[in-house]
Amino acid sequence: MFSPHGPTLRELATQALSSTQAGYDLLAPKFDHTPYRTSDRVLGAVTDALRPYGPFRSGLDVCCGTGAGVGVLRELCHERVTGADFSAGMLDRARAAHADAPAGAPEVHWVRADARALPFGPAFDLAVSFGAFGHFLPSERPGLFAGVHRALRPGGRFVFPLPAPPPVGSRTYWELWAFDAAMRVRNLVWRPPFTMYYRTFRLTDVVGDLTRAGFRVELSALEEFGRRPDGAPRCRLVTGVRA
Repeated sequence: MFSPHGPTLRELATQALSSTQAGYDLLAPKFDHTPYRTSDRVLGAVTDALRPYGPFRSGLDVCCGTGAGVGVLRELCHERVTGADFSAGMLDRARAAHADAPAGAPEVHWVRADARALPFGPAFDLAVSFGAFGHFLPSERPGLFAGVHRALRPGGRFVFPLPAPPPVGSRTYWELWAFDAAMRVRNLVWRPPFTMYYRTFRLTDVVGDLTRAGFRVELSALEEFGRRPDGAPRCRLVTGVRA
């Protein structure tokens, strides 16, 4: 499915009936051949947007998956890069993908950890995350953001892209609504739960949660993705700065 090297429908069904962690362990070998991997276009736009603030000493990729965001950090950080994820399968793929360091790139450390309980003190100047926030319920965000806040040095930046929601009534709107509804039904009738929702990470709520976690929030448009007819950016860069 998705490509000749991607998962089959049967494999996706098996993943969907597993826990979130076990599902990603199963999907890991073929994850980079699915649309779920953050696109190189997004990664490049975020890298370019962060260059004026660097170089950074050390960076953390929260929910690193197979390591797409680690490539961003290797371009921006000169001392140390750490990728953290709760899926052993995803970390194995990330290690393999980044086994050969480019000349001058910092070494990468891999840590298996739940992002809701990050095991780091203030050791990083930059934290990024790509495409993972749908795996956290709104009630879990304060703990997640507090953990990232603890992991940053004063002045450190927590950065992630956030696409604009689709227009109400559009095809994409109804597709995402239907997906979230199906996941809610699945989690009501099947255990263990698989947490993945597309419509729970709203900008206003996220800004409030970041602020309460101690961040000063900055928003900027990723102009590479253009603007909607109402003038709003199609994708924003959200930055939480630790005081």
